Amino acid sequence: MAGHSQFKNIMHRKGRQDAVRSKMFSKLAREITVAAKAGLPDPAMNPRLRLAIQSAKAESMPKDNIQRAINKASGGDAENYEEVRYEGYGPGGVALIVEVLTDNRNRSASNVRAAFTKAGGALGETGSVAFMWDRVGEVVYPAGTGSADKVMEAAIEAGADDVESDENGHTILCAFENLGDVSKALETALGEAESVKAIWKPQNTVPVDEDRAQSILKLVATLEDDDDVQNVYVNFDVDEATLAKLSA
Repeated sequence: MAGHSQFKNIMHRKGRQDAVRSKMFSKLAREITVAAKAGLPDPAMNPRLRLAIQSAKAESMPKDNIQRAINKASGGDAENYEEVRYEGYGPGGVALIVEVLTDNRNRSASNVRAAFTKAGGALGETGSVAFMWDRVGEVVYPAGTGSADKVMEAAIEAGADDVESDENGHTILCAFENLGDVSKALETALGEAESVKAIWKPQNTVPVDEDRAQSILKLVATLEDDDDVQNVYVNFDVDEATLAKLSA
């Protein structure tokens, strides 16, 4: 499949190679702090915190960093981060959703808008593209976890809705509200996942050529380089040869 899942796999691998670890850890720590502050500091009693910690561990974030981020939530000097979702259109008419955690909404809005404008896109109102996406849970396992049949069987038993397996690994999708239960059942059956998180999954993708794809990837990279931006989702589709060329 040359669509959303393969694009995410390529971006994931490229991100592991290219991302500055300090920036990545800072974003992970911010999510952990916000999750701990929004609920109990105990991951066993706080599903969002548990997922944030799992994501941090998947990126080899040191335990001390994770604990400091949790402790920071109860400290008097903890920043008040605000969750903001930006939506808009990029090159070729593709839709993007940008999730932000910020202590300065004006700064974040300005930076995100500038990135869209520079890329020839346009930032829209909240809800302008979200209706074209589904909020779902995603659990990712490496290819070495087992065969596609083994993972499929475990996913069905866990109550998941769909599984996508290829040479890069296994991506298991479930209803957003079932993510905690499904991930727990999968961990029992398959071991610890590579990542567990809630994502925006496009209902349809927009086909683009190589030039448009390159512009879109540049926009995504610019957005992800912003300290306030946590996640970027885009609904474009290109053929496998073009994806391989652009990710080389």
